Amino acid sequence: MHLAVLAILASVLFVAAVLSAQYAIVRFQPGLMGNELRTWLASAQQDEQQKQQAYLRKSMDTLAMRLGQMQAQLLRLDGLGAKLAKLTGMKPQEFSFGQTPAQGGPYIPASIQQEMTLSGMEQQMAELNTLLSDRSDKLVALETLLMQDKLSKKLLPSVPPINDGWYSSNFGWRIDPFTGNNAMHEGVDYMVPSGTSIHASAGGMVVYADTHPQYGNMVEIDHGNQVITRYAHASKLLVKVGQMVRRGKEIALSGSTGRSTGPHLHFEVRYKGMAQNPVRFLEKAAS
Repeated sequence: MHLAVLAILASVLFVAAVLSAQYAIVRFQPGLMGNELRTWLASAQQDEQQKQQAYLRKSMDTLAMRLGQMQAQLLRLDGLGAKLAKLTGMKPQEFSFGQTPAQGGPYIPASIQQEMTLSGMEQQMAELNTLLSDRSDKLVALETLLMQDKLSKKLLPSVPPINDGWYSSNFGWRIDPFTGNNAMHEGVDYMVPSGTSIHASAGGMVVYADTHPQYGNMVEIDHGNQVITRYAHASKLLVKVGQMVRRGKEIALSGSTGRSTGPHLHFEVRYKGMAQNPVRFLEKAAS
């Protein structure tokens, strides 16, 4: 029994001695290594380097793709910001979207625990990408609202129908020039020479362009939302029924046709069939 134990112990010691010798040869005498062992070690090191390089390339490709997406979104936001600034009437120098924001401050290095890792950078870029998408969607929605508001204003009487002229008779009660009685004047009169250009106060569709017993040669434009403008006593009409006109387009020439005492433009604004003071619309547009 003792002899068997001694034999096993001797075998273990022999194997340990052989392994120790091989380790010493590899560790301290690399020149004595066998070609097969040397080849195996080189191959293992090469495989490990290739794996690390592949991981780095994959990570860099992912970061480059996300960076490209973020840059595209930033360009889109710059374009939206410039549009919104223009829609709101801001001066270009107030918001320079093409310039990098100025930065500064003292240098306070981060601790080792706060240093950025590759996975941490990927996470922050993903979060920033999400924020950029959210801000972009909100800016698009804001742009849509501003565009709708701007279009609505274009469809409301907002520019004077005469470039140079003065009111000879305002909206409201007055003495009728023909009867001498107190009567309601449902528009404003612009005192201008015959042949003066008359312009559409807002965009819309021409629904009347003909001679009227009292208004004379008259143009009536429907701007939608039950808003209508009238341009009366013209000497010549330049538009036809069904024609779409833009704000500021020349639609007629002033004259003294119909119930008129002399060359002028009678201008009316009606909402839901009721006459409104045109001056209020024009003053609101100018403010």
